[in-house]
Amino acid sequence: MSDRPRVLVGVTLHEDAMERLKDFADVDVVEESAIQTKDGLLKVIGKYEGAIVALPPFDKEVITKAEKLKVISRHGVGYDNVDVKAAAERGIYVTITPALSETVADMAFALLLATARMVPQAHTYVKNGLWKQRADRRAFMGVDIFGKILGIVGLGRIGSIVAKRGKGFDVKVLYYDVIRNRKLEEELGLEYRPLNQLLAESDFISIHVFLNEETRGLIGEEELKAMKRSAILVNTSRGPVVDEKALHRALKEKWIAAAGLDVFEDEPISPDNPLLTLDNVVLTPHIAGSTKECRRRCSLLAVENTIRVLKGEKPLYPVT
Repeated sequence: MSDRPRVLVGVTLHEDAMERLKDFADVDVVEESAIQTKDGLLKVIGKYEGAIVALPPFDKEVITKAEKLKVISRHGVGYDNVDVKAAAERGIYVTITPALSETVADMAFALLLATARMVPQAHTYVKNGLWKQRADRRAFMGVDIFGKILGIVGLGRIGSIVAKRGKGFDVKVLYYDVIRNRKLEEELGLEYRPLNQLLAESDFISIHVFLNEETRGLIGEEELKAMKRSAILVNTSRGPVVDEKALHRALKEKWIAAAGLDVFEDEPISPDNPLLTLDNVVLTPHIAGSTKECRRRCSLLAVENTIRVLKGEKPLYPVT
């Protein structure tokens, strides 16, 4: 019988990271869908000292069942599906891999540019053979990015990088955060605004906050109505930060001009989600951190966090 620790892997790790992990532990790889539900996780979690996962539901009941577990290693930075308090009470580390900030910031700007310039709509138009004359281009009259005002909601790791990207696009950058960052204000020329004032002034709003009880539904009907009718909203953080019903109404009734979304209240998005019926929204399947380089960085960090804990050491990036 092996005396090596046993680790559950419920996410696709880069081969370099998997090789490192297998040198240290006995590894069971399971389909993410098999542990995406609480019942699925409860069936297996009691066997493992470590778990490297995406976003399975580690609530108090699951954590109590995980009698051997020493570390929940998130492959990513969000941990809203983990009861951090319950984990801490049982001496279980919860760790994250903050190696995707630059990658997600790129995606935020990709969505902003694609939405502002109607890139997906124009692409489909050309692919479907509908472009017949030069005048057709008027149907895809977008808006400039440069010279406008970018509002960033949440000036953490990702939000601060988006702010830096924004300066390269020659935009004025406003930000809102519960903690004011005067150092970055001075370094990057950022201006702080209370949330509703930021929403009212900005041409583009990019959301970069963690999901918790304070941020759930942060952008609702009142906030959407506070925005300019020409505003574009981009969300690469977590779907429930934005009230989807209110957003659908805002887009349909033109309270705001458009939205670019990589995250949703329910994922995968339901085929009958009314957002799918709109032509002023760009939707992607939660791929903000999905690049080859980012996957390798996150995988190696997730494995390193796990190994350190199982060796009795402190992980690189603990939440608890």
